[in-house]
Amino acid sequence: MSRSTVRAPNPEWTDPGCPTARALDLVGDRWSLLVIRDAMDGVRSFTEFQRCTGIARNILTDRLHKLIAHGLLAQRTAASGRRQEYVLTAAGRDLFPVILTLRQWGERHAFAPGEKHSTLVDEHGTRVPEIAPISADGTLLDTGNTHVQKNR
Repeated sequence: MSRSTVRAPNPEWTDPGCPTARALDLVGDRWSLLVIRDAMDGVRSFTEFQRCTGIARNILTDRLHKLIAHGLLAQRTAASGRRQEYVLTAAGRDLFPVILTLRQWGERHAFAPGEKHSTLVDEHGTRVPEIAPISADGTLLDTGNTHVQKNR
């Protein structure tokens, strides 16, 4: 997320010095991430978001307003000129690796062995490979070889 996304300091940050906590304050609820997921898949209209997620109208309205206010979605007039549509901003598109990592975690841990689920593929129909964080020297990173350095 770019620094320009959040326009003013929020006195109600869960943990003001933690980037993870701030990100969760902005997009950490179930519905916001599902709206972002569907926008990444080409959903544009209020009705489509509601149909894809099953979200109640009032909650969807709230989440769309929040995502627009935080610069993750933009609202524009559809090509037909008859209704509004919602599109990802650059900050919203920057959430792609987050959604991909959650998806891949879900594939590993939220399904029984052999249970059917959707699959993310690239433009050629090839399954998207697992994301694996690596260091500058190519070492696989995990909780055993990383730590948070707090700024004081």
